Amino acid sequence: MSNPRPDPEQLLALARAGDGSALGQLFELYHSYLELLARLQIGRRLQGKIDAVDLVQETFLQAHVRFGQFEGTSEGELVNWLRQILASRLEKMIRQYCGTQRRDVRLERQLAVELDQSSRMLDQSLVAPDSSPSKRAARREQAVLLADALRQLPDDYREVLILHHLQGLSMPDVAHRLGRTVDSVKNLWLRGLARLRHLVGDTP
Repeated sequence: MSNPRPDPEQLLALARAGDGSALGQLFELYHSYLELLARLQIGRRLQGKIDAVDLVQETFLQAHVRFGQFEGTSEGELVNWLRQILASRLEKMIRQYCGTQRRDVRLERQLAVELDQSSRMLDQSLVAPDSSPSKRAARREQAVLLADALRQLPDDYREVLILHHLQGLSMPDVAHRLGRTVDSVKNLWLRGLARLRHLVGDTP
């Protein structure tokens, strides 16, 4: 049984009141979520050139600096805001590796759209089909909780789920990527999915 997560909107209120410790705790709630989204984008555009952890740290540094500009009061607004900053950091990294100096606003917007799509895919592809809207709504931002749950899985379970559900690889392609048989990958997928759904409460 995992420890109860801090309430993000309480932490947000404290952070807005100037509590630096609360702000640090608040951002830490979204580390796994942003790292997963960053990894998916890096895989598409900057494979092997930057590390998702470094990109998330840059995102949090910018979020600390710009927090006074954030006017939202809900977790959903905060998550959207952090994704926008992540898109901005990604755009800067892409420019660095392409040797382009000028900010590309169109690319930044496209990255923001792709990050939002990845977040929606995370939410929609890994929950149980019979998960009721009211049950799901009670869990706060489900994509964030799913990213946290993925982090808790054994590495092989997590990799199969990410490659198949979020990167869209077929089971044979996942097997080839991981150097396993298709049958072993399917077993890992079934076990990983069951454990993930248990962690987020989609199964008893």
